[in-house]
Amino acid sequence: MREELNQGLIDFLKASPTPFHATANLAHSLQVAGFKRLDERDPWHVESGGRYYVTRNDSAIIAIQLGSKPVLDSGLRLVGAHTDSPCLRVKPQPELQRQGFWQLGVEVYGGALLAPWFGRDLSLAGRVTFSRDGRIESRLIDFRQPIAVIPHLAIHLHREANQGWAINAQNELPPILAQLTGQENPDFRALLADQLAREHDLVADVVLDYELSLYDTQAAAVVGLHGDFIAGARLDNLMSCYAGLQALLKAGNEETCILVCNDHEEVGSVSCCGADGPFLEQVLRRCLPEGDAFPRIIGRSLLISADNAHAVHPNYADKHDSNHGSKLNAGPVIKINSNQRYATSSETAGFFRHLCLAEEVPVQSFVSRSDMGCGSTIGPITTSQLGVRAVDIGLPTFAMHSIRELAGSHDLTHLVKVLTAFYNSRGLP
Repeated sequence: MREELNQGLIDFLKASPTPFHATANLAHSLQVAGFKRLDERDPWHVESGGRYYVTRNDSAIIAIQLGSKPVLDSGLRLVGAHTDSPCLRVKPQPELQRQGFWQLGVEVYGGALLAPWFGRDLSLAGRVTFSRDGRIESRLIDFRQPIAVIPHLAIHLHREANQGWAINAQNELPPILAQLTGQENPDFRALLADQLAREHDLVADVVLDYELSLYDTQAAAVVGLHGDFIAGARLDNLMSCYAGLQALLKAGNEETCILVCNDHEEVGSVSCCGADGPFLEQVLRRCLPEGDAFPRIIGRSLLISADNAHAVHPNYADKHDSNHGSKLNAGPVIKINSNQRYATSSETAGFFRHLCLAEEVPVQSFVSRSDMGCGSTIGPITTSQLGVRAVDIGLPTFAMHSIRELAGSHDLTHLVKVLTAFYNSRGLP
């Protein structure tokens, strides 16, 4: 099971270089499993026992399995994650010509660790909007091949580089696409039109706009002397999306189970498809009883917010509270913060810990050092929007927000097992 899950995650990461691709792949897996697609613009006719999914902005998805048991009695079992990861995104007018090279102007999305982007074989993927025969359409594209690179500056020209390097995002991050010859006039939209023709066999009249991200073409892999680790891009937080999907597909048909994968978590979640927007509540209100029943259902429900946690790095152990440092391959981590950066309470933490014990899944606790700031997740945002109780958990990870992160190769199995048990649990606190 462990090898199969890890390989499935590796395949999912490779096929999902952007939130758009991740959402499309999640939707495809749900469709194959018998979930019916709902369109927000159409009337909905849902029924007990039905399995549905809905997307918004092509970058966020909610899957719902309406159980056979009355939801007013048993509540909702929700698992939340997010589809986006820090990266470099292409600007609207990106063409740069410097020293005979064609480069792209880029903008940093989210809290990216920038140094690892240098010297990587990069490709480009995302969503393109264009006109064709008088109609406006959008398609996902993925160049797949390495078409760009951000070379390092040689140590001879920057002798102090190893003493600390303040990277200027405007000047130092534009990747090189090609070396120009003659009177070439780079046209990025023409390049996108060519890719649309190659990938989708269509001719666009005009490329109107796009949302495109650079990504590392090196595939994720199981690594280490004994295969102890998974290394790859976007483990934060596609690992949780994939685990939630696998658990939902294993869920029984009695309880009402929901998987929500929002976009824009890395930049604050304030959008129509982010956790600080109306997406989840609007979908739930269309699928659940109205009036007084809705808040009663929410009061009986629980959200597991799954987002990666910081593992203790052996070279930087002093960055952690000595009593609360999580370890790779030691199970999911309950994340706690008294200032509500995480939504965990003693009640919800106790329930999750009980689930882990019942399933013989190891479980850990994480609290930041008292003299360091704490990150956050969709957990507190979703609870404030919906009023649902939540526990924030995640799999321990090194190098979070790097172009290549590292997690334990045993932990995905642990997470899928406990999330499956959650979806099938007969009673919530």
